[in-house]
Amino acid sequence: MATPLETIKKKRAEAICRIISKGYLSTKRVYVGMATCEVAAGSKEVMEVFDNAIKNGLGDVYLSQKGCAGRCNLEPTVEVVEENKIPVKYGKINAERAREIIERHLKRGEVIEEWVIR
Repeated sequence: MATPLETIKKKRAEAICRIISKGYLSTKRVYVGMATCEVAAGSKEVMEVFDNAIKNGLGDVYLSQKGCAGRCNLEPTVEVVEENKIPVKYGKINAERAREIIERHLKRGEVIEEWVIR
């Protein structure tokens, strides 16, 4: 039987593994608008593009949902937050544009100015 200290160490190691595996320590974060209106505008497909990219090896990226931004005319929206950089909010994103964000912004560091919400 494990000692209390061994049990705590095991639980701590498991928690650290969960934190890392979920991407909570990533230096890049992607938030896809998933409010009802954004889902109706196609954000589910956008979320799937980012999710598949991460599952297929796009590293150091944490993916999550965000709620309504009140900008229905710009939906679906995607926000990219990178360590030590100003967050970038993109509007009118579809699956094709999501793939471009992955290639150009997340992989090469290029902000796609024509899609940025100001």
